[in-house]
Amino acid sequence: MLTLVTGGSGSGKSAFAEDRVLSFGDAQRIYIATMHPFDEESHKRIERHQKMRAGKGFETVECYTELKNVKLPAGCVVLLECMSNLVANEMFEEQGAHDRTVSEVTKGIENLLEQAAHVVIVTNEIFSDAVVFDGDMDSYLEYLGKINQVAAQRADEVVEVIYGIPVFHKSADYLQQSLQIIYLTGLIYYEKEELINEIFME
Repeated sequence: MLTLVTGGSGSGKSAFAEDRVLSFGDAQRIYIATMHPFDEESHKRIERHQKMRAGKGFETVECYTELKNVKLPAGCVVLLECMSNLVANEMFEEQGAHDRTVSEVTKGIENLLEQAAHVVIVTNEIFSDAVVFDGDMDSYLEYLGKINQVAAQRADEVVEVIYGIPVFHKSADYLQQSLQIIYLTGLIYYEKEELINEIFME
């Protein structure tokens, strides 16, 4: 089973993806990290995600390129975060796939699905800005867009997280709709509780 999770920066997509992995039960959990810690900002982001995963039973596998060669325990649950970093690595690193990035990453996704019971992939929504790019950035957006489309077509679930709320664009069964209702209900309850507290505190 493949779940593709997308959203903008700070949308809550990572938290949702982790919760989705936990919902699959007690299977062995593998976190495939694709971000190179090349500067202070990337180190901070990695540390933040490590804190989010703490105590949730994830084993970390670092994979910056060649996803098709990753070996996994049979029947595990995989969280890959994130596709945008992996695509950049394949395009721009010396050992990357360069102009073969789309086909090589697609092979990598199939490799994960052949070994794992469930795969959750986090990608980024970076296509809504009204900015015209050229050169390498334009090619990057093209490759990432193609890979996202392939993954979405292959996926059982496609979820866009907006302000912490998951919106299912493609759903395997009614359970996913129930999860969305639970998230929304929890958010509404939280907001009502905060409002009541404010009223009685005044």
